[in-house]
Amino acid sequence: MELSVKEAWTRLLDRARRELPDATIRTWLEPAEAIALDDGRLVVGAPDQFAAEWNSSKHAPLLSRLAEEVLGTRVEVVFKVQEDRVRRPQMDFFVAPPPVESPPRRRTTPLNERYTFKTFVIGKSNELAAAAAHAVAEAPAKTYNPLFIYGATGLGKTHLMQAIAHAVLERYPNFRVVYMGAEQFINEVIESIHSRTMPEFRRQYRTEIDMFLVDDVHFLEGKEMTQEEFFHTFNALHEAGKQIVLTSDRAPKEIPGLESRLVSRFEWGMVADIGQPDLEHRIAILRKKAEQDHLELTIPDDVLRFIAEHVRSSVRELEGCIIKLLLYASLKHREISIELAREALADKIKPAEGQPPGSSGQRGMPTLDRVQEVVARRWGVTPEGLRSKARTKSLTVPRQVAMFLAREMLGMQLVEIGQAFGGRDHSTVIHSVTKVAQDLQRDRQFRERVEATKRELSAL
Repeated sequence: MELSVKEAWTRLLDRARRELPDATIRTWLEPAEAIALDDGRLVVGAPDQFAAEWNSSKHAPLLSRLAEEVLGTRVEVVFKVQEDRVRRPQMDFFVAPPPVESPPRRRTTPLNERYTFKTFVIGKSNELAAAAAHAVAEAPAKTYNPLFIYGATGLGKTHLMQAIAHAVLERYPNFRVVYMGAEQFINEVIESIHSRTMPEFRRQYRTEIDMFLVDDVHFLEGKEMTQEEFFHTFNALHEAGKQIVLTSDRAPKEIPGLESRLVSRFEWGMVADIGQPDLEHRIAILRKKAEQDHLELTIPDDVLRFIAEHVRSSVRELEGCIIKLLLYASLKHREISIELAREALADKIKPAEGQPPGSSGQRGMPTLDRVQEVVARRWGVTPEGLRSKARTKSLTVPRQVAMFLAREMLGMQLVEIGQAFGGRDHSTVIHSVTKVAQDLQRDRQFRERVEATKRELSAL
């Protein structure tokens, strides 16, 4: 007896349950409805275009393979929008309203009202990340999922992440958005294990979230139990079509102690970096800060430019300079000028013109050139080799040691160190500093060699 369209679809779904998670079946396939079965094609109607496209890309190949097994003949499963079934806006298909009877006990970090797209200043160093963030906010889970943003501390990763949350909540008030730091997730895993409430923890994080934003995922490094929970949480949300946004101080592959399966998933969508802002960008950031705080008439443009020229490490430090300058001017009862800014920000101002970073020349403080010279001599290489782009084995260790000492002894910024060693990016510097710190703990001979180098550098 020939099967009806509905019977064929029911049998195919039953078989698919052995291959796909229950959440996937419930969210994506059960809402679909078989329309026709002819000419070797099983046409299935979806509630909207997004569901049709998702099922076509994620599930149609598997279902077509299973259909031949279940129905005894080669059948191609095709998804299309069934117009008369479109009952609600497209976005609502995968965003269920939050439960009314009892709000989840899950804790979410409050959003900063100032961290919106309107207050985010876009420049060459962050335009890719900003564009990706806008796209995610416009269409959650339809463009870049996950969105992974990385960069040095204080460059705007958290601002962009929270801007996404603000924009989504404004457009879709019923969206269940959870924003938190990785450290909070780690603490909740530990607490749930101790209190034996892991089933409740998993239910809340895997079924009651529409958008999951996690800051500083590099803190998952080496935490095996938490990585296991995060892996399954990520999978459940991604399979259910929920948006995931992550930030870190380095790219996924450069986070030590992170399981390869997590690295792979973090790279599924868009990986965008935020770099150091150039001079024009820094000036624009300071002007935006002045506008936000209604300080346009208080701080002259030449002072803003002076600050931008001398403070280059991070957006956060730039904004902090404004606050410090205002406080200093208030305490001294003086008008804001370049001279006053020079006094107030003496600890932030870079070395005088013509003097490279790390070349303070103060008594007891070595210069960067001196660090490179001593390390090169002790490891049998040349200072030019340390500064080159070459990646030979003989240069790797001494270059890492020199970067470590530039960070520890000179207090140089990551970006400055990278520029002084062949134009390397900050993530490479982070890896080098971390690697040397780890080797100092486990290798006695290496530790003694580095300590001897430090003693020589200090004896000026």
